[in-house]
Amino acid sequence: MTNSGSPGGLAGERRALAFLLLVVFINIAGFGIVIPLLPFFAETFGIDAWQVTILFSAFSVGQLFGETFFGRLSDRIGRRPVLIGSILAGSLFYALLAFAPNYATAFVLRLLGGFAAGNISTVQAYVADISPPERRVRRLGLIGSIFGLGFVVGPAIGGLLTDPTMGAAGYRPPLLISAALGLVAALGLFLFVRESRHAVHAPPIRGRFAVLHDAWASPVLRRVLLSTMVATGAFSAMEAVFALWAHARFGWGPREVGLIFAFIGTISAITQAVLVGPVVRWLGEANTLALGLLVSAVTLFLQAISPTGAIVVAVTTFTVIGVSITNPAIAGLISRATRADHQGAMLGLNGSASALSRILGPIIAGFLFSGVGVNAPFYFAAAMTLPAVLLAVQAGQAVRRADPV
Repeated sequence: MTNSGSPGGLAGERRALAFLLLVVFINIAGFGIVIPLLPFFAETFGIDAWQVTILFSAFSVGQLFGETFFGRLSDRIGRRPVLIGSILAGSLFYALLAFAPNYATAFVLRLLGGFAAGNISTVQAYVADISPPERRVRRLGLIGSIFGLGFVVGPAIGGLLTDPTMGAAGYRPPLLISAALGLVAALGLFLFVRESRHAVHAPPIRGRFAVLHDAWASPVLRRVLLSTMVATGAFSAMEAVFALWAHARFGWGPREVGLIFAFIGTISAITQAVLVGPVVRWLGEANTLALGLLVSAVTLFLQAISPTGAIVVAVTTFTVIGVSITNPAIAGLISRATRADHQGAMLGLNGSASALSRILGPIIAGFLFSGVGVNAPFYFAAAMTLPAVLLAVQAGQAVRRADPV
């Protein structure tokens, strides 16, 4: 590994990290712009509600393959070209989506856009490259914090720029702004972020199944990947039905739900920027992961039995805190248990596991909500999270017993 992204020691690391975080914020804000308007934009094609939800799933399916591909590719050719190329591709797909003539075209563009957006693991690998172990998890938490801020700012901008009275044309300005922000992010990477590693002696790109085999053979990585799937699946299940659940339980409408999601993004950003570092220094990555999963499991159950909306807000705060401290801890454990020349591949595999859970979690939640009861998705999410607490504890034990793989 070559830390060429930080030639000036600690000052160089911080400068590279600052520019990278700014780029991530611009990119995620551009993505967030699209989220609230996509269902209404899709309806301009005259499609059914289930076809609208397929557009969301298409993006996650694309990400499922993109994370593994770009993670492995960045191990081979470097982080910087992968990030610049994937962000430019994403910008192109947003611009094309703005002028999509029909649903089928929009579906293909969302699928390709999701693939291009599968670069989160590459960002994480860059941070791992330039960060010593004692600062790695805190910096990975900063990435999560920026994601949270992007998801607060982006949807607000999207709402302001949309004019539904103009039909499909009224949704073009936000989509084009998303494309433009991607171009700005790519330019920022090109000008201000240097490569964190070189490909001079890089290994050949390894197949997806070879990477999966290596991960499963590691007592640390297989437990961490399973924890990722459980934690992401549980939280995405809650997110998918939250609006329907809140309306059924408390009569909340789009305004109340929108405010809650903005609140969730804010809490997530604050937690990952401020809380993750001290907690990891105190407990270590594995115990932090176990604590976050336990808090999530308990609060998901409490959310289902909350008698008032005010209590839901209070309980949801702790759910978000629990989930928010798990993500950097997971990335830190993977980085700690992986060779330097395989960081991108393993973090990419973790991103794919997360994307798969974001596909399955909402589907299961929708079935439980409609077929079992409005609270069933929360009980299910809480129950499936508890075994992951044990997996996290066992991963910590494996880290202490063995050298990194």
